[in-house]
Formats: sequence, structure tokens, C-alpha cells
Amino acid sequence: MTTPPSRFEIGETDFLLDGQPHRIISGALHYARVHPDQWRDRIRTARLMGLNAIETYVMWNFHEPVRGEWDAAGPRDLGRFLDLVAEEGLHAIVRPGPYVCAEWHNGGLPTWLTADPGLRPRSSEPGYLAAVTGYLERVNRIIAPRQIDTGGSVILVQIENEYGAYGADKAYLAELIRVTRASGITVPLTQVDQPIPHMLEGGAHEGLHKTGSFGSRIGERLAVLREHQPTGPLMCMEFWCGWFDHWGEKHHTTGFADSARDLDELLAAGASVNIYMVHGGTNFGLTAGANDSGRYLPMVTSYDYDAPISESGDVTEKFRAFRDVIAKYAPVPDAELPEPVDAPVFDVALASVGDPLSGLDRGDFDVPPSMDELGPDVALVSYEASLDTDVAAVLAADVRDYAWVHVDERRVGALQRTIGDLSLALPPGARVRLLVEETGRVNYDAKLGEPKGLIGAPLLNGRPMAGPWRVRTIDVAGLHDAVRDAAPAAPSAGPAGLRGEFTLDAPADLFLDTNGWGKGYAWINGFFLGRYWRRGPQRTLFVPGPATRAGVNTIVIVELEAITDPTARFLPRPDLGHEVE
Repeated sequence: MTTPPSRFEIGETDFLLDGQPHRIISGALHYARVHPDQWRDRIRTARLMGLNAIETYVMWNFHEPVRGEWDAAGPRDLGRFLDLVAEEGLHAIVRPGPYVCAEWHNGGLPTWLTADPGLRPRSSEPGYLAAVTGYLERVNRIIAPRQIDTGGSVILVQIENEYGAYGADKAYLAELIRVTRASGITVPLTQVDQPIPHMLEGGAHEGLHKTGSFGSRIGERLAVLREHQPTGPLMCMEFWCGWFDHWGEKHHTTGFADSARDLDELLAAGASVNIYMVHGGTNFGLTAGANDSGRYLPMVTSYDYDAPISESGDVTEKFRAFRDVIAKYAPVPDAELPEPVDAPVFDVALASVGDPLSGLDRGDFDVPPSMDELGPDVALVSYEASLDTDVAAVLAADVRDYAWVHVDERRVGALQRTIGDLSLALPPGARVRLLVEETGRVNYDAKLGEPKGLIGAPLLNGRPMAGPWRVRTIDVAGLHDAVRDAAPAAPSAGPAGLRGEFTLDAPADLFLDTNGWGKGYAWINGFFLGRYWRRGPQRTLFVPGPATRAGVNTIVIVELEAITDPTARFLPRPDLGHEVE
């Protein structure tokens, strides 16, 4: 669809669209968290709430997980996503980082980048800037021809993300602005920070318009933002209307009436807004991040966020309340809202193929290498060494993040970073093996980019264990094919590969129940749904309809612990708030 070019500018008091005051009422919707065949549905549903814009992050590591291997096709087709936004009659706000936070793996930075000890992420260090320049030039080749002044949808581009909470390197911000402008971005550039004075000023640059991120105390936050942005429109770039979940903690929800009142206050003040999130989606595969402000807490697979549009695309009470508020300030489409529909309910018997974790032998090492030293996005590693003790001993290890410990191939316990349990009594034996899983890379604050795996030599009775260490890396994404193609085998106590088949009359969204399972990964027809973990609160994995098909479908499970009931059950509705264990 071709539309005439328009002008979008920042005026003395307002955003200006072709010279006229314009209020942005936007919602965050990350294309990386939605199946590409459901992008249009989610965008269209957001428009029905009364939005006039869609905002998205661009995750660098989603497009370039391996250095030099850029991918902008299929689920990574940012251009198509922005075109769909335009076709639905909406504007677009793009936030390409290079750091995004977003509760996303490594805050969006590639692990090959943060593994380089010579680079200083989020700074003007020359090596880091050289890598960032290449990334921004690629991204902006997609964004630039889709700006509003060329007939496209993009009205704003953000530089970095909440940088004032991290640093104040003005040379870094200046170079990001220079590269962005040099690569064809002409629309206004923004920054976002919490409305705390040192953060707003740390992330400030004369080439950027300040916006805020907050979800309550609206008047107070707008007043602080106005002190630091004395001219131009006020905008809450992240109006937090929900929250994210960690494994082992409760499922977060916010009352729709309270959120609606805050939104009403924000719009009554004349501010523009980007609702974070209008639709959260899913951390498919291994894309979920983690927090660590004294305790390591990995994110769950669902990114429902208690958003107005649920993880599976349903309209919620919050959606209806927000729509009523927006209707007081802007036109809202007069359309009937879709009602939630229960998903198909059925059971699938799973057959065992034994332990699929053979892995790639990486050789012997004197000191165990970290995952980062073994390559980009390594997430599961087996470390094995001689134990050679005929008496009990105590093993202690810096494990990032979870390890199953075996003595002479008998599982004897686990080391868990999340609860600080990093030592274990071992029985006598000849060999010890640690299967170490990375459960999500920190996406915020000082531990961004930290190495994963086994960090340094474990201690046995307080002394470093001598090598050699035999190391094997397991390609988690490749486990699907290994289980699908393997011959049937006797059930394994764990790890175990399981598979099954089921038939559908037509493609359909599904909710896979993981209750009774331990810890592992799930696929439908090769589509990597993500992680599950008995710790909760999430008990169901969302299966997007386009990942299924009419006729025979396959399910593959890789269980790292034990499944007591080898049955896959599909439920009518999601269960994201199960009591944690």
C-alpha cells in the first residue's frame, strides 16, 4: 500500500503531523515475540483499542546470533512487520537499541559481542562502536525507506534504552546519533529513562527528545519529566500496565481499573503514550532473559505481561477498560470485539527415545571453559572429570545457572544459582559429570553479558579440581531433530527424549500442559515453543495456531529431569499463575 509522504516533527508544545498538533497513543508489540503469521491479527486488534501507533524493539541478537550472519527473513522480517503496521493505518515507533533490555536474552546484545573481553558494551569504546555501527546500518536500511516522510509508517526512532540507569557516556550517545542520521533516519530521535533526575540527564543528548518510563504516580512523574524536557510534547514511552514473571515467583497481574485510571490521568494531562505492553507475546525458544540485583532470577517463557491483549491474542477486561478511556480523547473504531474461544482439549501419548544428549565432543581442557568460550549462544554443556575418591566429598562450583551432578553416571543432586545452592555432598566414585544449563542471560544492570556455564575449576573439599575436563556441547535447538528421528528406546529416568502425534481438523492455537513434568524444552512440528519448569508459576506453553496444521502434527519433548506421566495434555485455557513449588 502506498501513502503520500507526510511530515512528523517535534514542536514547541506538541508533536506535529503535517504541521498540526498530534497526540501519539501507541502500544508495544514486539514482532520477535509473535508468530509472523499472527502479526496482522495482533496489530489489527491493537487498532481496535483506539491506538494510532505500534512500537517495537529490534533485538540485535535475534537478527545476528552469529557474527556476520544477518537474518531479516521470516520471523525476523522487520520490514514486513512495519509494512503491516502501515497497511492497518497505524504509525510505527522503532527502538533498535543496540541494547533494549525488554526481559530479553542478554538485553538484545549478541553473546559473541559480550564474550569479547576487549569490548565495553554500551560505551564509546572503539571496538564496541565498530560492531554497533554495522548493526545500525543494517537495521536502518530496513527502517529508512519506511519513514513517514517517504510514505511509510515510522514516526520516531529511539536511541539506546534507559541509558541513564547505566551510564552517561555522551560520546557514545553522540556516535549513535551520528550513525543513525548518516544511515538515512530523518524522523525525530528520542531517549527514554525513568523520571529520576540523574537518569534523565545521564541518558540525555541535545539531539534527543526526552521521554519517560513509568506506570503510576502520573502527575509527579510528568512534572519531573517536564523539568528536564522544558519544551515539546510530554510522552510516557513505557506506560507499564502489567509486569513480567520469574520462574519460582508468583504470576504478576495489575487491576484493570487501577491501570485504566492511570491511563486516564496521563491522557487528561495532554501527554502522549506508548502502552507497555499492548500485547506481550512469548519468549519462544531460548530468548527469555533474567534479572540479577543480588539474586539471579530467570524469566518464564510466557511474556503475557498481563497486557490488554493476552499472550494468545484474546481481548481482556483491561483491553475494554483502556478502550473506554481512549475513547474520551481520540476516535475508537466502531467494531465488535472478538470473544475468547476455548482451545481444543485432548491428550497425546508420548513414546520414549532414550537420552538424546549425546552432544559434540569439544575435547579436553585443563580448566573448564565457559559457554562463551565455546561459541555463541551455547546453552547446555556437559563437563566431566576424574573424581577418584573412595570417601564422600563436598563439591562446590560457580554454576551459571543450573547443573545436574552425576557420579559414575548416577545422578546425585543439583546445583542451583537461583537459590544460591552451589555446593553438594558427593558419594565415593571414579568420575564426576556436571550437565550445566544456561537458563536465561541477564538483561539489565551490571551483570549484562556475564559469562555462563561452569566458571573456573570446581572445588572438591575446598581445593580446585584438576583436569583434564572432557567437554561436550549440546545444541538445544538441534535436539528436536535428534528426538524426531531416533529409534524407539526404553524409557529413560532422565534426561529423556519423547515424541508423539496428534490430528487436528484445522490449525488452532493450543495450550500445552506441563504439569507433572520436570524441566526441559518443547516443540510442535519443529516450532520451538520454549522452556518449561516445574517451579512455576507458568504451567502451560502457548502453541500459536500457524505452528500447527490440519492433519497429523508432531510433538517433541526433551526432559532434563523426569516425567512421571508420559502424556501431553492440551488445555482449553492458559495456566500462567499456578502455585509455585
